[in-house]
Amino acid sequence: MDDGSANPIDVHVGARIRLRRTLLGMSQEKLGECLGLTFQQVQKYERGANRVGASRLFDLSRVLDVRVGYFFEEISDTAQAASPVEVIRGNVTKSVEIPDDDPMARRETLELVRAYFTIADPKVRDQVLSMAKALGGAK
Repeated sequence: MDDGSANPIDVHVGARIRLRRTLLGMSQEKLGECLGLTFQQVQKYERGANRVGASRLFDLSRVLDVRVGYFFEEISDTAQAASPVEVIRGNVTKSVEIPDDDPMARRETLELVRAYFTIADPKVRDQVLSMAKALGGAK
């Protein structure tokens, strides 16, 4: 971006990398090791500070066991509107605010989901889900 900020699409892809890595219980160091990178480079990808090239995205999809399209799922209209072609055309010249209030992006949510799926007994998982809904006031 003209103001030096990361493109919202790169930020979204980085967030999806972080989400999947965390759901798998994988550290940045381990992901970097699998890709032949340092954990600092993984951090830059996850923040959107560095763009992820096509070949690296392919490697990430294999290591994280997802389709390449996974990294673009749930991308906001705001992020889409800040695509590089729109930046080149001059339609976007400064950073676009992307809401950071997604509960699925929180570490505690990811840890809860990971812990939930480690419960082997489906009946116990159902009971845990019922308890969480009751505590949260959901029906």
